[in-house]
Amino acid sequence: MKNETFTTVAVFQYSSEAQIIKGRLEADGIEVFLTDNLTIDTDPLVSRAIGGVKLKVLSYQATEAKQILNAIKPYSIDDESETIHCPNCKSMHIELFSTIKDAKSLFSFIYGVLFSSLPFHTKHRYRCEMCDTEFDLKMKRISPTLRIER
Repeated sequence: MKNETFTTVAVFQYSSEAQIIKGRLEADGIEVFLTDNLTIDTDPLVSRAIGGVKLKVLSYQATEAKQILNAIKPYSIDDESETIHCPNCKSMHIELFSTIKDAKSLFSFIYGVLFSSLPFHTKHRYRCEMCDTEFDLKMKRISPTLRIER
């Protein structure tokens, strides 16, 4: 009998990113289970606080799933499909995140709390996973970020 426990193989900030990868893994016959996706769909601002959407696979399929995930470009790219590098340490381990550090985002957050609605304005920035440097890029399209559990 095979081991029927699940192992986390990747974590995502948004459930839409996890759903895309889930479909890719299921197409290869890997059984996938997502956790915390409904909580984050309800309130996307809690994603970082609860550790993101966890993509889990059956433990005996974890190695195969990680091989597939490693074949997918795991970090953010710019409009020319070039990997984004940290301006501080030059690392390629960059993630996209939402923040409420400006006045418009803060007002939107407070409005959302008071009237039980989702925020209609958030600011997106990049963060280096190696040195925690936060920075902006002026671009029109941003690819999903993926962090593979090792």
